[in-house]
Amino acid sequence: MYGGGEEKYAKGALKLNNSKYEIDMCNGSIMDKLISFSLPLMLSGILQLAFNAVDIIVVGRFSGKQSLAAVGSTTALINVFTNLFIGISLGANVLAARHYAAGRDKEMSETVHTSITFALISGIAMAFIGVIFAKAALQLMDTPADVINLSTIYMRIYFLGMPFFMLYNYGAAILRAVGDTKRPLIFLIISGCVNAALNMILVIVFNLGVAGVAIGTVASQMMSCILVLICLCRSEGSYKLSLKKLTIKKAYLKPIFQVGIPAGIQSTVINFSNALLQSSVNSFGSIAMAGYTAANNVLGFLYMSVNAITQACMSFTSQNYSVGKYKRMNRVLIDCMILSVGVAGVLGGGAYIFGRQIMSIYTKSPDVIASGLEILAITTIPYFFCGIMDLFPGALRGMGYSFVPMVLSVIGTVGVRILWIFALFPHHRSLFFLFISYPASWIITIVMQVVCYWSVRKKVGREL
Repeated sequence: MYGGGEEKYAKGALKLNNSKYEIDMCNGSIMDKLISFSLPLMLSGILQLAFNAVDIIVVGRFSGKQSLAAVGSTTALINVFTNLFIGISLGANVLAARHYAAGRDKEMSETVHTSITFALISGIAMAFIGVIFAKAALQLMDTPADVINLSTIYMRIYFLGMPFFMLYNYGAAILRAVGDTKRPLIFLIISGCVNAALNMILVIVFNLGVAGVAIGTVASQMMSCILVLICLCRSEGSYKLSLKKLTIKKAYLKPIFQVGIPAGIQSTVINFSNALLQSSVNSFGSIAMAGYTAANNVLGFLYMSVNAITQACMSFTSQNYSVGKYKRMNRVLIDCMILSVGVAGVLGGGAYIFGRQIMSIYTKSPDVIASGLEILAITTIPYFFCGIMDLFPGALRGMGYSFVPMVLSVIGTVGVRILWIFALFPHHRSLFFLFISYPASWIITIVMQVVCYWSVRKKVGREL
């Protein structure tokens, strides 16, 4: 925990202007800097999903609905396996942002090297886990027999790319900590083009189906990983990466875990509830599964957009908390809420109005389109609640408080969805009713997170 005294900012302020890619989060106007930070991150997430959508579109149009269902059936399960470690990267982001704003060069450097080393180790571990347990995990999710073999192939190849995936995410987290969201965007554009080109070649020309899509994804992850590591190695100053200095220091791993593990557990458990929901969708058969795959990809665009603002809220809060600018943190949260509601309202409304046209991009099947529209009808318009729900935990993590927001999010989202799936859904079996659990869980979680934030903010105010 760091706080107290704006004088701590003096040393760090000199470095914040050293690079055209960095953003001074602790001085000047806030809204324009939030937009400058969030927009490249938002575009990165949208482009990443767009390239993933190319996977889905190519496999759906050229390999059939079973292949489309196979790819879609792995999404929630992959997230369950990966999000714990991805969540820990948020801890690296928060700790790096604090050290950078306060001008602690040595601590910043050691945070970078500890984070990258941990990313490499965890990525290798995830590769082994995914390859070994892929089919067993899919069987636990009641994946239909007509797609389980294809799903297993996709998952095993996908997990072979986990070391690249983890290194990119942790490297990008370090860059975000200093306000650099532009270069990760450039890296994703390059790697995404590689992914799209390989999809066309491997699926359409060589007819490799889901295996071709997975190989293209792994190749693109390797490309983005190499680019972000080169960027860090060539950077000047405290966040420069030297491969000779790669190590894990417990003194830095502990605070990373304190923020990151609760965030990772929260994301993992929420995605576990989504995996349960996927099992419920699976019970409707491969047509509903394909519809959910397409609709879930659309919702992914909405999530990436509001999540970019959550990331901005966390980084800005962390830097201002580090230098004792507590009142500025309030303005950061308010401006982030304005941005999040506006972005979610525009994109969610657009997805609702043009739902049929959007779904027809993914598939030509009228039945699959109808299933997807049934899901979009209840989830798109109220999506701004999801954005607000994530902002409060983001602000709390920026201040170093991660455990209680995790508990509240698990209770509010997972608890409501499990209750919905096992108590209410069996009596009202439809995709529309199943997905009402989304806005219901968002609203309940917001109420609890607001109370938590108000309590913590009062405590932080007493530190002045």
